[in-house]
Amino acid sequence: MCNLYRMTKAKDEVAKWFDAVNELSGANLGDEVYPGYPGAVVAEGRLRQMSWGFPLVLKGRDGQPLKPKPVNNTRTDKLSSFFWRYSFKERRCLIPVTAWAEAEGPKGAKTRSWLSRPDAEVFAVAGIWRNSDEWGECYSMVITDAVGAAAEVHTRMPVLLADGDLATWTQGTPQQALALCRPWLGELTLDRTRDAWSGGGQVGLL
Repeated sequence: MCNLYRMTKAKDEVAKWFDAVNELSGANLGDEVYPGYPGAVVAEGRLRQMSWGFPLVLKGRDGQPLKPKPVNNTRTDKLSSFFWRYSFKERRCLIPVTAWAEAEGPKGAKTRSWLSRPDAEVFAVAGIWRNSDEWGECYSMVITDAVGAAAEVHTRMPVLLADGDLATWTQGTPQQALALCRPWLGELTLDRTRDAWSGGGQVGLL
């Protein structure tokens, strides 16, 4: 699954890339996005800021609600579950990404391994979004089985969308969109680094 990704391109450039209206002129977004952090997404034809992860509210031993946990990854085989199905049916979005990271190595000494598409400076990952009481607009990344270089570092990977499939993902029927939730068969670049893995906030997968 993905708990860290990069989006290093300028906002105007990304908006032009995806033929979207740029609503991020005053937004201050980091190049690296962690669960619970704000990120840029293309939804309803607009490049917008949302929080990465749907809020999951759990209760403590005393029955009181705990701090919400961001569920930032959505398994393809769980899209029909109650937690995800209405967003998948009604609110699909594009997540602009330049690379995503997976953690490798022993516990306490994990390092960052970055994956990217050598044929694209920025590419789209399939996403879904909704409005929440806790964080306002938020999004989650759709993931599927990993293949190729991605399978060397994890069993799952983000659903990468070809340029010709972007409109189908955002505007097609749920059945058409589901057909796109498959492993990426194109080439991927794997960059194993010595940079220490450090997460920002909690992470989650449903």
